[in-house]
Amino acid sequence: MEIIDAIVLGIIQGLTEFLPVSSSGHLEIGKALLGSNALPNESLMITVVLHFATALSTIVVFRKDIGEILRGLFQFKWNSETVFSLKIILSMIPAAAIGLLFEEEMESLFGGSVILVGFMLMITALLLWLADKAKSTGKSVSYSNAFVIGLAQAVALLPGISRSGATISTSVLLGNDKSKAARFSFLMVVPLILGKIAKDLLFGDLTATTVPALPLIAGFLAAFISGIAACTWMISLVRNSKLTYFAVYCLIVGIIAIIAGYVNS
Repeated sequence: MEIIDAIVLGIIQGLTEFLPVSSSGHLEIGKALLGSNALPNESLMITVVLHFATALSTIVVFRKDIGEILRGLFQFKWNSETVFSLKIILSMIPAAAIGLLFEEEMESLFGGSVILVGFMLMITALLLWLADKAKSTGKSVSYSNAFVIGLAQAVALLPGISRSGATISTSVLLGNDKSKAARFSFLMVVPLILGKIAKDLLFGDLTATTVPALPLIAGFLAAFISGIAACTWMISLVRNSKLTYFAVYCLIVGIIAIIAGYVNS
């Protein structure tokens, strides 16, 4: 993989991880456009590294929130931070279970199937459109909401379903406040990504790759920097009900991806 390819994919990942347009879907489209003939292991490697970069950008943007949560937890009391952490853990269960039980099946989907990506982007468009029509409330995420949002995150493991779009839309459709929905959505994914990285390191998946170090570093930095910008922007967009624009975008890209997939098949 060339450095410029890694940077392009890094920027795509950084922007689309937080903007509700599916980072995994755009990465698959990006790989297809760049003509990447990488082995599945190499493809997964760059995907994991770029997701790790955006996890760190989330930590930077929400550093105050994360700091408050950690300080609350270390008080070893039943407080708001403990409750929030339990909801985060609850939301992680569906995606973690699917990731562990169906890992090979999920990895097989990341092989440049732009037709699948196109259909999933159209589903993302529908979710965003419905969420933008919902009224703003002051409701916080409940335990049952957390699990349902976790189910949405599990579905978003499919390339083309936006993780942020699916989780924020689901939360808003459940009647939760839009700003709180965005905050919960961004924070809930951090433990999952870090857990995935730890698993790959322990089982040697990352060290078995043939991708040179320099492109990985370049892609990582590109995803990290663009991720910080996109995360900050997305919080404002959700608060101001601007999701319909992304719904239209996902619909258009989805249709183009489907047509391109059939033409090239």
